[in-house]
Amino acid sequence: MSEDAPPHRLDPDRAAAEAGARARRGSEPVIDTRPYRRMIGAIGIGIVIVIAALLFITRGVGPVGVTPGHRLHWFVAPLGTSNLNGDANLTPRCDPAQPDTRALNVCPWLANRAPLVIAFFFPGLSDCTRQINTIQTVAAQFRPGAVQFAAVTVRAGRSQSASLVRQHRWTVPVVYDRDGAVGSVYGVQVCPLLELAYRGGLVRYRLVGNQWQAPAALTTKVRALLGH
Repeated sequence: MSEDAPPHRLDPDRAAAEAGARARRGSEPVIDTRPYRRMIGAIGIGIVIVIAALLFITRGVGPVGVTPGHRLHWFVAPLGTSNLNGDANLTPRCDPAQPDTRALNVCPWLANRAPLVIAFFFPGLSDCTRQINTIQTVAAQFRPGAVQFAAVTVRAGRSQSASLVRQHRWTVPVVYDRDGAVGSVYGVQVCPLLELAYRGGLVRYRLVGNQWQAPAALTTKVRALLGH
């Protein structure tokens, strides 16, 4: 037998090059998925826009609140100062002969009495509670019954709402929306939010933002409901 062959010497660079060549020969073409991702994203955005448009057309609810020209959504919700425990009713009977005095009845018979101003707010947020202080100030500028004012505490219980009423000495009706159902149907995502409706319940103004905490600014809008 001949002399032993010299031992094989490892060449890392050569091994890496050969491995790369084998991978290139055996690999499948790479598909660029980026155009498809962009297409899927565009379709998703389109679906969101269509859903928002349908909600706007069918319910009058946009991103926030009920838009002007659409009717208020009827509901009955318990007053924070009452002994009534429960959730709001979004499909009330609205019987003017038997109204529950422990609740606020936002119904056709109530809306037909006079223009209505409803403020929606979340407890614990100072900007929101200051808006109800403004409502209280503005309400005092109108003779009783000329304009109806009310406030809805979204996602709050009876005791929390009653505590706010006592703390701020509010006399306007304040109801609580314990499970957030009223806030949901009204599209309450931010506060303060106010809906100002003509007699009959047709919304004239949807007001969002802290600028309406100024009594003079809000009073001007409320007077417009009376044609002043």
